[in-house]
Amino acid sequence: MVRYTGPVCRLSRREGVDLGLKRWRRCGRLNNPPGNRPKKLRTKPTEYAIRLREKQKLKRIYQISETKMRRYFEKATRQRKMATGDYLIQLLERRLDNVIYRMGFAPTRRMARQMVTHGHVRVNGIKTNIPSFLVDVGEEITISSKMLNNPDVKKVMEEVKKIGVPSWLEVDFEQGKGRVIALPTAEEANLPVNTQLIIEFYSR
Repeated sequence: MVRYTGPVCRLSRREGVDLGLKRWRRCGRLNNPPGNRPKKLRTKPTEYAIRLREKQKLKRIYQISETKMRRYFEKATRQRKMATGDYLIQLLERRLDNVIYRMGFAPTRRMARQMVTHGHVRVNGIKTNIPSFLVDVGEEITISSKMLNNPDVKKVMEEVKKIGVPSWLEVDFEQGKGRVIALPTAEEANLPVNTQLIIEFYSR
C-alpha cells in the first residue's frame, strides 16, 4: 500500500471528525466530505459503510496500512486477556511512533514516524528505526540531541509539560528520554472510535 502523503485535513473531513492529525490547527468543514458540495443531498449510509468508516477512522489516526491493521486485529482476537477492542487499542498505543508522540517528543504521529525511520530514536540505548516496534513496560526511549533542539519538538514539549503525559509514561524532557511504566488502556487513549463496529467489520 502506498502511504498517504496528501493534506491530512482531507482525511478528517472524509471521516467527519477531527482525527488529531494536526497539532496546532483544527480541521474545518468536517460535515462536508472532500469532493462534495456542502448542500449536496446524501443518502443514508449502509451498515457496512458505517463499520467501514469506523475502521478507516482508527487506521488513519495511527496512519497505518490495511495490512498492518488487519494483523493487529487478528492478534487481538487470539488473546484472552481482555476485550478484543481494548487489546487492539493497546497494541496501537504501544507502537514506537505513537509512544514518541504520546511522550510529547513530536507534534504529530507522522513526524514521530519520520524521527524513528531517520534514526533519531533509541530503545534501551539501541537505535531503532521501525515505527511499528511494540514498546513494553520498563523500556526506555531516547531521542537524539538533534531532535531535542528541533523548534517543533521544543514547542510541543513545552505544551506537554503543562498538560502532562499519559499515566503509563514518565518523561524527562530535559534529557529527551522517557520510560513506559505501565501498559496503555483504551480508556486513557480516549479515541473517537467505536471498536465494536471495527470488530464487526472484520468479523463479517
